[in-house]
Amino acid sequence: MIDIHCHILWGVDDGPQTFQESLDMCRKAANDGIGTIVASPHCRNGVYNVSADQVFSGVEKLNKVLKKENINTKVIPGHENHIHPYSIQDIEDGTSLTINNNKKYILIEMPVESVPFYIEAFITSMNKKGITSIISHPERNTHIQANISILENLIKKGALTEITAMSITGDFGASAKKSAMEMLKKNLVHTIASDAHSLNKRPPILSRAVKTAEKIISPKFVQAMVVDTPLKIINTI
Repeated sequence: MIDIHCHILWGVDDGPQTFQESLDMCRKAANDGIGTIVASPHCRNGVYNVSADQVFSGVEKLNKVLKKENINTKVIPGHENHIHPYSIQDIEDGTSLTINNNKKYILIEMPVESVPFYIEAFITSMNKKGITSIISHPERNTHIQANISILENLIKKGALTEITAMSITGDFGASAKKSAMEMLKKNLVHTIASDAHSLNKRPPILSRAVKTAEKIISPKFVQAMVVDTPLKIINTI
């Protein structure tokens, strides 16, 4: 499996604070069957603004130790980019990283309790540049929870979606789970990711969500959300 949204880097945001915890998280992910992890720390969310250089250096160090310790997963660069009026400029100058730095897919985050009025224009602008926007955890957005047609419209504009595994399993509460279930049933989910922040409280685990989702929709479609689609996302050059 491939996890396209994971706060795996230590000491840069609200994810793990030590290198050892990052390493232990990678080991747990590998044991869960996750072969690739996209390091996606917060970028410009009002609290954390992890630089591209921090991502690249962290990924490099982590991969060296993973190889040395025979942990069967690898880490590639990315960001969870909090959308704001100057996001396009940040992407153009390299402040905001696309997934695997491939300039093809970008993970974007909206505020929890609002949908920015300029998000459609952003998605369209990215499309014109050949970059597909992936909306992170829309099931946790209160406006989308109340009106799923908002998300349907953003998908029509060209966006993809990433649903958090723990929303599917109910660990983010009833509202997030209800919204995630509705999105699965309406074919509004393109990828499932861990959005992991820690070893135990918010772990890098996908298998539990996969098992739950397979009770709702075809296992073939669920596998595509954690294997086929993420593979295309990280490999597109």
